[in-house]
Amino acid sequence: MMCLMRTTVTLDPDVAEQLRSFARRRHLSFKAALNSAVRAGLAAERGASRPYKAPARPMGLRQGIDLRLALRMADNLEDEEILRKLELRK
Repeated sequence: MMCLMRTTVTLDPDVAEQLRSFARRRHLSFKAALNSAVRAGLAAERGASRPYKAPARPMGLRQGIDLRLALRMADNLEDEEILRKLELRK
């Protein structure tokens, strides 16, 4: 069961404008935007945050380069270099 509570909150003008803008972008009522912002602020204080997601970007690789075997190729190159160094010590 949800217990509703009505209270008066005095917001600084810049904060009120940010909330109005947030509500418009998310198609929320001012009340819903305010509750969401308060919840997010309280969660951030507890240390509960959303995991970071890195945006995907094209790598700009040339056509025909297959990266599925890149690790195998790197391993082979490393092995060849180790063998070369061992042969130099003979």
